[in-house]
Amino acid sequence: MTSMVGLGQKAFGHVVPKLAEVTDNVLFADIWERPGLSKRDRSLITVAALVSLYRLEQLPFHLAKALENGLTHEELAEAVTHLAFYAGWPAAASAVSLIDKM
Repeated sequence: MTSMVGLGQKAFGHVVPKLAEVTDNVLFADIWERPGLSKRDRSLITVAALVSLYRLEQLPFHLAKALENGLTHEELAEAVTHLAFYAGWPAAASAVSLIDKM
């Protein structure tokens, strides 16, 4: 499993340097590295939140990271099926096309 530190800088540091710094130093270097949850669990939570909040632009990155962190396509599909009843059918249906591309 590769580290996510530095990805904020790479993705948008040239536009919003402070947001990139906080993303890399707080979110990726601290929150994602805390021992209380596995990275697999953190990925599942993140994907669920992004689907629920209909943040489709962030999903491809986090779906790929979820697979890297040990989730399977089948588990992601099951999570989205479950979320359809809590987050809404359109949010889940939109996420399906992104999972299918993984």
